[in-house]
Amino acid sequence: MTETTLFMDNFYIFDDGHVRQFLITGEDEALLIDTGFEDSHVYEAVRKITDLPVRVILTHGDVDHAGGLKDFGKCCLHKADWHLVKGDIELEPLSEGDVFMCGGYRFETIEIPGHTYGSVAFIDREKKLLLPGDSVQKAGPIFMFGSHRNLDLYIESQKKMCTLSEQVETILPCHHEYPIGPECIGRNLEDALALKNGELAGEKHPYLPCYSYKGKWTEFYYENEA
Repeated sequence: MTETTLFMDNFYIFDDGHVRQFLITGEDEALLIDTGFEDSHVYEAVRKITDLPVRVILTHGDVDHAGGLKDFGKCCLHKADWHLVKGDIELEPLSEGDVFMCGGYRFETIEIPGHTYGSVAFIDREKKLLLPGDSVQKAGPIFMFGSHRNLDLYIESQKKMCTLSEQVETILPCHHEYPIGPECIGRNLEDALALKNGELAGEKHPYLPCYSYKGKWTEFYYENEA
C-alpha cells in the first residue's frame, strides 16, 4: 500500500515500501516525478490529492520508476533510457538544463548517467533541494549491474554532483532512508572509486545476477567478480 506524506508546501511523497515518487501541486497543473511499479497504484494516490492535469517526468527508466506510466500515457525522459519503457507511452526528451516550475518550486534537470545511461537529477537551488533518483543513497544497495549501467559514468556523475553539494541541504532519494544530506554524494563517490579500483571484496548475491560490494559507506550490486 502506498503511503502519502506532505513533506513541504505543495510537495507530497508517495512510498510503497520499495520506491518513492514525488508530487508537486500547482494552480493549473501538478508535477509528478516517477511513477513507481505498475502495482504501486501511484495514479490512485495522485487523484486522492488533486484532479489537476499531471505532467510526468522521470529520473530514469527502470521499471520501478516507469511501471505506472500506463496510467498517465505520457512522460518526459532522457532519450538514453527510452528503450527501457514498455508499452504505448508518448515519450518527450529530457535534457540538461530543462526547467520545470510548479507550486513554488523550480526544478532544473541535471544529467547524471551511470546508474542508467539516461539518469537525471532535479535540483531546486533556491530551496536547496535535490532529487537524484537512485544515484545518491545512504548505504544502498545501489544497483550497478546490467548492460544499461556504467560504473565509470556513475563516478563522473558523482563528481559532477559534488560540485553542487554546497547548493544542497536536503536530498530525497527514491530508495532507503530519507531525507539525507549532501555528504552522501561524496561518500557514494568514495566507495564507487574503491569498487572501480578493486579495493572491495565481492560476495555472490543469493538470487540476483551480481555481486555485493560493501564500501565504507555504501553497498553496490555490481556484476563483476572481485
